[in-house]
Amino acid sequence: MTTDATLQDWQQQLSTQSPKDILRFAHKQFSSITISFSGAEDVVLIDLARKVSDRVQVFTLDTGRLHAETYQFIEQVRKHYDLDLEVLAPERERVEALVREKGLFSFYEDGHKECCGIRKVDGLKRKLATVDAWITGQRRDQSPSTRSDVPVVEADTAFGSPEHPLVKFNPLANWSSQQVWEYIRMFDVPYNPLHERGFISIGCEPCTRPVLPNQHEREGRWWWEEATLKECGLHSSQD
Repeated sequence: MTTDATLQDWQQQLSTQSPKDILRFAHKQFSSITISFSGAEDVVLIDLARKVSDRVQVFTLDTGRLHAETYQFIEQVRKHYDLDLEVLAPERERVEALVREKGLFSFYEDGHKECCGIRKVDGLKRKLATVDAWITGQRRDQSPSTRSDVPVVEADTAFGSPEHPLVKFNPLANWSSQQVWEYIRMFDVPYNPLHERGFISIGCEPCTRPVLPNQHEREGRWWWEEATLKECGLHSSQD
């Protein structure tokens, strides 16, 4: 079992390390570890992980409401890296019950958390119950109001438990968006074509729109809600 003291030592050790070194460390520590894939940052992680480990596991959450371009992007990444990519769908009964009770766009009226909980968080819970650690593409500059203190490694108190401790690695925590895109261009990493149309942070089609010049990337997500609410529950224990 990984103790708090161990995680503190790891955080101190890894806080100034490169993402590649962090990924190498993570795969050495855990045999049951997976990468969460949805956006540009996550493909950078996949690209780096393939350079340090021959047992890279990757999953993605299919909410049933993604852009057509995102589905094509998922398939492109699967083929490009020859991945056994696990695609997790929401539970049909819960989706049907929500739509039957509230319609297809209830999140515009009462907030996105219920829909995200059913379409995204439930699937993530199921997946994380089967591993000891996971890797995300979170960066501190993605959302100043909710991610400014993201550590390189942490205990996942949202999805772990005393019976099943879970460790989360955030190898890109110290990177900027510019560094991510420099890597993508340098190593010809696949990316979602929606980025070429002004989409920066890409989620479900009804809840994502392009951002204007000088707007923060998270302004395009759940734009009808205030900035402090712009998380779907995948990285927030209070959601």
